[in-house]
Amino acid sequence: MQMSAKRTGVASVLMILTFICLSYLSHAERLCLNKSFSTFPKQIGDWVGKETYFDKKIYKLLGVSDTISCSYSNNYGRQIDLYVGFYQSQREGELIHSPRNCMPGAGWNFVREGKSLMNAGAPDKRSIPVNDILLQKGNERQIMFYWFQGRGRFITSEYMQKIYLVIDSITKRRTDEAFVRLIAPVIDGDEKETKETLESFTRLLIPLLQEYLPS
Repeated sequence: MQMSAKRTGVASVLMILTFICLSYLSHAERLCLNKSFSTFPKQIGDWVGKETYFDKKIYKLLGVSDTISCSYSNNYGRQIDLYVGFYQSQREGELIHSPRNCMPGAGWNFVREGKSLMNAGAPDKRSIPVNDILLQKGNERQIMFYWFQGRGRFITSEYMQKIYLVIDSITKRRTDEAFVRLIAPVIDGDEKETKETLESFTRLLIPLLQEYLPS
């Protein structure tokens, strides 16, 4: 209980500091995507995608500058839902929303939390950390990968995301960033295969995203 209160206090302080710093940076750069997400490929390897859409009220709440929401499937009956929200500027309340807030609100419980390392692919070849979460609602289970990407960084921690946001807003005068989330349903209770499928898709996705997001 004490640890929970401490974490809540730290998060509140970071949020306040973020708003204070960003409020003084009204002339920070507003970088656009290299290419609009409207051109994002609907076929990635053996995966074929179909665009999905949120309610207009959701987009207004999120405050995103550009977004892609697409459900990809392959010939083996596997499905992966991709969502990427890009923010040109995270000032005046237009901050990235964490799934740690919205997923429980939708009835999904965090059963397991960990991290996985992905290869960024050529020419970068970095090992990219992503949040690896097992979710459950009733008898349904799904695995979610997510991370924050922008200004040359891949971040998994909500706390570090806010800290780097403040640092970069001052040193680089940039607050552009993307939130990337992938979700796959666990079929027949096989969590291992679901995770391996997500990892395979993510390795294809990361180089593609780097073509779209500002470096």
